[in-house]
Amino acid sequence: MNSVPIPENDADRIRKLQAYSILDTLPEQDYDDITRLASLICESPISLISLVDEHRQWFKSRVGPDAQETPREHAFCAHSIMTPDDVFIVNDASKDARFEQNPLVTGEPDIRFYAGVPLVAPSGEALGTLCVIDRQPRELTLAQADALRLLSRLVVSQLEMRHDIENIEQSLLDQGDHVARLEDYKRKMDESHANLRVQSVTDVLTGLLNRRGLRTRLAEEFDRAKREQSLFSLLVIDVDEFKSFNDTYGHQAGDKILEMLGALLKDVTRVYDSVGRFGGEEFVVLLPGSDTQGARVIAERTRRAVQRHAWPNRNVTVSIGIATYADNMESAADLFEAADSALYKAKENGRNRCESAA
Repeated sequence: MNSVPIPENDADRIRKLQAYSILDTLPEQDYDDITRLASLICESPISLISLVDEHRQWFKSRVGPDAQETPREHAFCAHSIMTPDDVFIVNDASKDARFEQNPLVTGEPDIRFYAGVPLVAPSGEALGTLCVIDRQPRELTLAQADALRLLSRLVVSQLEMRHDIENIEQSLLDQGDHVARLEDYKRKMDESHANLRVQSVTDVLTGLLNRRGLRTRLAEEFDRAKREQSLFSLLVIDVDEFKSFNDTYGHQAGDKILEMLGALLKDVTRVYDSVGRFGGEEFVVLLPGSDTQGARVIAERTRRAVQRHAWPNRNVTVSIGIATYADNMESAADLFEAADSALYKAKENGRNRCESAA
């Protein structure tokens, strides 16, 4: 194992880290929420907020391992902070000369894949990383890398706000103008929390609602239709033969198709419809005020728009299942299952078609 690299500004970097007074503090929910999001988005069993001081890397938040810290000479994050502007990725540590003899690779936690985004202070020092780790060799998608960058900026924002609190508390002892600063802190905190709430219901790749956001919106619209006896329909859309597309052209090309499809769905639906990515290559459109006939018009318009669109690599088509709220439905799940069954029928009947629930 090669010796750990040391940044030229390491002394300044450590002084900056110590100024945040974050090392060896108790767990905090705001940081734990970020590591959980990173773990979910990157589908990794381990996620860490790692801060690198003179002799160790210390974990402010962690998903997976029990250890609170490890020696700096073993830290992948010590390598990551050498390139503050880049995502540092190791696809298979057991085949990387820098890490193949590392105790964290040869023993617990058996690291194979690592991706770390440096936590860069506003003044430019890399304090540590937000990283995700897997015990299997793998790759990071472009969308996952972008998400890690976004979350790393949120970590730094939390550090800055925490530092602001300490400064405010000190200023309260010395001066009487604390009210304005406290209000500014509260505004920053509210904005940060609002951003986290938005991100928790937003699909990173497409910018549409994610599964969680769709389920919440679907339940709201279903309850409204049931309460007011109003019209409400649902489309479940699936990209035809998407696995073979990924197998042929790669996952990055597949991600590009999903991103383009998300934008196309927003264009062909109405402004008050809700569009989201339910998972994988499956999308959902909520159509308040639409009966089955109206929903079929929108579904066919969507199917034709996809078929006629200029796609990279090869043509893309979709199959669409349609379902409409009925009095005998007890929950939003009933409506979704009806649309999903109709989608299955569209697949069975040859794909690139729309089918309505019975």
